[in-house]
Amino acid sequence: MSSRRHLAVAAVASGVLALAACAGQPAGPDATTTTAPGTGTGTAGTTAALTVGLTYTPDIQFAPFYLAAEKGYYEDAGLDVTLRHHGANEGLFTAVGGGQEDVVVAGGDEMLQARSQDVPLVDVATLYQEYPVALIVPADSPVRTAADLEGRTVGVPGPFGETYFGLLALLHGAGLTEDDVTVEHIGFTQQAALTAGHVDAVMGFVNNDAVRFAQAGQDVRTIPVTEGEVPLVGIGLGVLDATADERPDDVAAVVEATLRGVRDVVADPQEAVDLSAEYVPDLNRQDQQAAALATLEATVPLYGTGDAVGSQDAAAWEAMVTLMEDNGLLASAVDPAEAWTDEFLPSASN
Repeated sequence: MSSRRHLAVAAVASGVLALAACAGQPAGPDATTTTAPGTGTGTAGTTAALTVGLTYTPDIQFAPFYLAAEKGYYEDAGLDVTLRHHGANEGLFTAVGGGQEDVVVAGGDEMLQARSQDVPLVDVATLYQEYPVALIVPADSPVRTAADLEGRTVGVPGPFGETYFGLLALLHGAGLTEDDVTVEHIGFTQQAALTAGHVDAVMGFVNNDAVRFAQAGQDVRTIPVTEGEVPLVGIGLGVLDATADERPDDVAAVVEATLRGVRDVVADPQEAVDLSAEYVPDLNRQDQQAAALATLEATVPLYGTGDAVGSQDAAAWEAMVTLMEDNGLLASAVDPAEAWTDEFLPSASN
């Protein structure tokens, strides 16, 4: 059952501004929105308008949402859904904090950090049951375990997000800290940095970076973050406490419809690629379709199976809070029981 203590939130705290500038301002020109086909414009008393934030770029990783829209799952759930990709200069939680989005897709760790910065997000479903980040090394690298990183150089995009959190978890599990390695901030250039030998290893996504290495014919190995048995919570659906309290039926509906999309992706990745072409530029090209299919095939294991799809793990949330607190990643104390809930999952709603 749910672990979340209901809290009525009248407004987003000023910490939103510290997290991402321009909260509440109109979306910039780089933001893109798509009304789910088949849901129409919505009419009072018939459908509930709801905007889902899918971060920055239309991509096959969002296939569950595209399928839920294309197949009318949101409409079936009584929702008029808009899928919104953030503007390039927009913070991850700017729009949800400012009321432009009702649901945001982000890592559980990212939402936890935001909550510590007075952005009252609650995770209502975990889409990736397996953490999607891994250490990537050349196939002939002497690095076989996280412990072998001592004294070596690791590239990460920067001191933020899941690649960075994953590195900290990996080091922690091996009894190491950042002081035991050299961490290079390389931007999103993992493939180039590792191939050129600028770093000994990089942190990347198993369903993105690792796939790109393989497609380029570069022989690499991955060492999963879970090797150290330090749990982190992967990508999920987040809403403000106020949304959870004031629109519980709509939250439950978007969770259920999206999980239907997840199960469809698992059942038929090729269909997911075909239907996502409506949303992802150039996905009608054969080379792009092959790349997208490879990405989805690497993503499917992350979703879990059966009743695990969308589920929450209380122990993982508790351990993650401890890990992030110990590494100074939380601006203030967070009760893990308030950062997530399973009350909107289909099994809990029935």
